Amino acid sequence: MPSRIEDYALVGDCETAALIGRDGSVDWLCWPRFDSDACFAALLGSRDNGRWLLRPMQDAARVSRRYRPGTLILETRFETEEGAASVIDFMPVRRDHSHLVRIVRGERGRVAMRFELVLRFDYGSIVPWVTRLEARTLRAIAGPDMVLLRSAVDVRGEDFMTVAEFTVESGETLPFTLTYAPSHLPPPAAFDAASALEHTETFWTEWCRKGRVTGPLSEIVNRSLITLKALTYASTGGTVAAATTSLPEHLGGERNWDYRFCWLRDATLTLLAFMNAGYYEEAEAWREWLLRAVAGSPDQVQAMYGIGGERRLMEWIVPWLPGYEGAKPVRIGNEAHTQLQLDVYGEVVDALHHARIGRLGATRSGWELQQALLAHLETIWREPDQSIWEVRSGRQPFTYSKIMAWVAFDRAVKSAECFQLEGPIDRWRALRAQIHEDVCRNGFDRDIGSFVQSYGTRNLDATLLLIPALGFLPAEDPRVRGTIAAIERTLLVDGLVLRGTADVRTAGGARQRRRTPERGIRFAGTAPGRQFSPGVLAPGAGQQRAVLEPAAKPAPPRRGGAGASRRSRRAVVKALEPNRRRGSPRFSRASSGPPSSARAASR
Repeated sequence: MPSRIEDYALVGDCETAALIGRDGSVDWLCWPRFDSDACFAALLGSRDNGRWLLRPMQDAARVSRRYRPGTLILETRFETEEGAASVIDFMPVRRDHSHLVRIVRGERGRVAMRFELVLRFDYGSIVPWVTRLEARTLRAIAGPDMVLLRSAVDVRGEDFMTVAEFTVESGETLPFTLTYAPSHLPPPAAFDAASALEHTETFWTEWCRKGRVTGPLSEIVNRSLITLKALTYASTGGTVAAATTSLPEHLGGERNWDYRFCWLRDATLTLLAFMNAGYYEEAEAWREWLLRAVAGSPDQVQAMYGIGGERRLMEWIVPWLPGYEGAKPVRIGNEAHTQLQLDVYGEVVDALHHARIGRLGATRSGWELQQALLAHLETIWREPDQSIWEVRSGRQPFTYSKIMAWVAFDRAVKSAECFQLEGPIDRWRALRAQIHEDVCRNGFDRDIGSFVQSYGTRNLDATLLLIPALGFLPAEDPRVRGTIAAIERTLLVDGLVLRGTADVRTAGGARQRRRTPERGIRFAGTAPGRQFSPGVLAPGAGQQRAVLEPAAKPAPPRRGGAGASRRSRRAVVKALEPNRRRGSPRFSRASSGPPSSARAASR
């Protein structure tokens, strides 16, 4: 049985990632890319679907964990009656092949350990053919995939597993490595695990030093930035929403989606997170991925793409996996790539506007592409769509989608004005005003004093909290205040905000209206008790709850779950605002022009 989602930690090499539980089991790993088939899939099934366990034989061992400061190197310490040992897990940043390294280090006394390797390719279904190449080196092959195990102890086969029992003593270090390669190539050469550890630590610490995060929240922000970097596919610059698929929104539920793709609506927040922290290379790589992905006919723009810009993300169900704690189905691919989601046009134009503010090498072709996208948006902005929530129950005239259409034309006008770019600015201004009037007339319900989820309904939606952050209306506007108050009354549950009215239900369908009066939504720059920092709303790539974290004390990002990377992304944007160094450029979603200090001066 898999661990609790919150008990998984992530390690990665900026091309794929593994999830490791507190019990020392690697329960998820897709090789060689984030979106490849998993060879460890116990996360969505059982041990028989693939895992790599390395832990004391004593079940009652006390466990503590940490990441080495400023790195993605995980250290898990096990304490038993006879001693203590640590397992150091990491994936060296890839050069040629991808490696997962586990080093067992004796710290006190002696600890009896258990080694259990269950390789199952094709999402836990294919048992590989295993051969011994030399002493303590095994090769596992199935079709196009090959994995090499190099072990510091003798291992044996048992029930289609590779197992061992050994003892580690104080001061002793035992390395274990797995290496992936295509099966038609020669086996990769051995490497020194200690040197790989040193190089990996150097890579992450030097990367962190490039940033400019300071202040009381710097540790949390840096951890979120490391997570964001780890979810970036280094070869292309694309950033996946998560390293997993089919972790459920509700235990036992059916809303389980594949998040191992790149969503356009993450573009602005990703750019802001990297630029505000000083990581311009990553921001520019993401911008270039974005331009390549959407290049082509504007009427074929998708809400999401593969990490290489792939467009066909066909969804299919894995029948042999029971799902996390029985949450079926397990989905591979995402049908939402075929949906009309109008908000992505606003996200793209907004992201490219901020890229210009950050001086990320804007090109003429990029501006021409934006103009083509805007020309198409002009013809479709009135249409209903599936929205940011990627609903599968039919299209609706979602208010947030219309607001993001307004954002598209607003940012185009601002880019043209600020950077002397040519374009039909008067027409864009007129469309911006037209959409604004349409939203205020049809998306606002005067009886309840709030904006609503979609035209003609009285449903509420957490995305409406972004209205002032996007610059659509100021926070002091009575309509914004009314919307906040309505969401507090209806969607606030135990200090968190549900995605929409339809979600506030018990298992039996009865409406819940529980709330915590002393923990309201806070809005920056307004009266006490109404402060809300933009950037912590987690809209998610699929039907996933939007969570508004209480502004009083931001929680550290969770290490697992379908939305872990999205929460990290937004935590970065939130926390950077009060922690930016004096004199460095300021980037925010509602900004209308370049920051007071230029990028070059801030480096």
